[in-house]
Amino acid sequence: MPLVKRCVAEFFGTLWLVLGGCGSAVLAGMFLDGSGAFNLGIGFLGVSLAFGLTVLTMAYAIGHISGCHLNPAVSFGLWAAGRFPSGELLPYIVAQVLGGIFGAGIVYVIAMGQPGFVIDPSVGNPLATNGFGAHSPGGFSLLACLVCEVVMTFFFLMIILGATDLRAPVGLAPVAIGLGLTLIHLISIPVTNTSVNPARSTGPALFVGGPLLGQLWLFWVAPIAGALLAGWFYVTFFADDSEKTARLERSKPVV
Repeated sequence: MPLVKRCVAEFFGTLWLVLGGCGSAVLAGMFLDGSGAFNLGIGFLGVSLAFGLTVLTMAYAIGHISGCHLNPAVSFGLWAAGRFPSGELLPYIVAQVLGGIFGAGIVYVIAMGQPGFVIDPSVGNPLATNGFGAHSPGGFSLLACLVCEVVMTFFFLMIILGATDLRAPVGLAPVAIGLGLTLIHLISIPVTNTSVNPARSTGPALFVGGPLLGQLWLFWVAPIAGALLAGWFYVTFFADDSEKTARLERSKPVV
């Protein structure tokens, strides 16, 4: 598959992730009935499932086209594990970030159509932005948020690398990865609003700006660090010669 087509798939897949995940948080996370007495929103559980479902659905839709990374950290982790060429990192990351920006833009346009909706970067996490300290949903410190993002991304990549290992059951990887991302959100939404994905963090932060844009660096550094660590760890401790040989054979051009 040509690189351009794979990047287009990554663009639309990441757009869907941000639209489905962040959109569910912004538009449906809390929704009061007409009287204002009952919250009909989906809450943390619903938002967590929404993020997981975006990855699961796109894995089946474009996994055979681009590998369905949808996340610069995933691309770096697969590269560290020897499963992704370094020459394609930048095009994939550019496509993912652009998809995240377009997805956040769609959420922004829809949200601004609701009377009374305003984006105030000094209060809360508008557009499902990520943050630490005063911008952590639970007020968690910078160190706590750093540790959380590194660890959550590490385990996310371990799930991806294990589920897509040639020795793993065929066809079930999207389910494991989608449920893994759901679990990660259930753990870490109160801490950072859950990133584990620099592209997902960049889109909303660009529209909100202010101090949340200033905190964006953490949500690039921590996920990529966790992903690189996972890639090294998996290859060092879990990959075997048969798996490495099979991947090498599959990567050879057909003549």
